[in-house]
Amino acid sequence: MSIVKINAITVPADSGDELAQRFAARAGAVDGQDGFEGFELLKPTDERTTWLVVTRWRDEECFEAWKNSRSFGAGHQQAEPGQDDGDAPRQRPVGLSAELWSYAVAGGSGSLLSF
Repeated sequence: MSIVKINAITVPADSGDELAQRFAARAGAVDGQDGFEGFELLKPTDERTTWLVVTRWRDEECFEAWKNSRSFGAGHQQAEPGQDDGDAPRQRPVGLSAELWSYAVAGGSGSLLSF
């Protein structure tokens, strides 16, 4: 049974577009990961400043393998204040905070289960 991981990222009100651009720049980076089933970046349509990164995985083991992979590490590098070691480009964090939520699919309609 699939599992769903939701990363709830709170950003400053003027930083949502930057978050979306960073995700667009890495589009498809996780697609080949074993057990990966889908991804959506959800932008708030009200006054909220929390964006949701929704991913679906075959099982917890596949998610953990990706989270512990070099690909995950490279995609989530962020600069420490004053850090410039000449390696891959690092960006300042966009988010103010993030929470990882975990769910198992317990029901729903067929059209939503195929994301």
